[in-house]
Amino acid sequence: MSLKIKIYNQKAEEVGEMNLVPEVFGVKPNEALLYQAVVTQQANERQVLAHTKDRSEVRGGGRKPWRQKGTGRARAGSIRSPLWIGGGVTFGPTKERNFKKKINKKMKQKAILMALSDRVAARSLAVLDKLVMEEFKTKKFDEMLKSIEEKVLKNLIAETNNDKSEKKEEKKKQNSKRSILVINDQKDEKVKYSGRNLVGVKIINLDNINVVDLLKYRNLILTKAGVEKLMERYKRL
Repeated sequence: MSLKIKIYNQKAEEVGEMNLVPEVFGVKPNEALLYQAVVTQQANERQVLAHTKDRSEVRGGGRKPWRQKGTGRARAGSIRSPLWIGGGVTFGPTKERNFKKKINKKMKQKAILMALSDRVAARSLAVLDKLVMEEFKTKKFDEMLKSIEEKVLKNLIAETNNDKSEKKEEKKKQNSKRSILVINDQKDEKVKYSGRNLVGVKIINLDNINVVDLLKYRNLILTKAGVEKLMERYKRL
């Protein structure tokens, strides 16, 4: 069994079609695995910023404030005790905390395939024959995305909506904010810098594909070469 998808150029004109491998773009979702993959990625990207000093890290307090006996006051060995104002902090957050999590390589790859398959099932995947910018121009890149949104993505979604209630819901979605993930098959500085300032748009390379971005953005744009590389990379799983 094969899945067919249309191919468009940067002007949103249909130029052909291609078959998608079910082992890559037709994987059934597993919510538990997706959840584990997302939590693992977010935990590994977490920055440990909060740090409090204990009594050994606080500056000063080297000598005893007063003698041990005879003053009538409680014993004190340092002004940097956690009991004192300006002293160290007990059980506070430290930069030595480790939030890293591990996940098997095949599980991570399977989660990516599930996210890709979900975009195909939701009719929110647009395949371009190529993605090339002749110059660093955000305006032209934005115009290209608008034409793809209007002529490709909205029409794909409309084909699956036959019920009136579904159409109403889809209109609400269409009026919502832009949410597009663009995955280029190769590094292209002109594409990267032309679209990086657009709100609701993220551009990554094929080597940086990850499950969080695939699930976060509602629409996905891939190149034909990118789809072929994905099928070649993951079809053996």
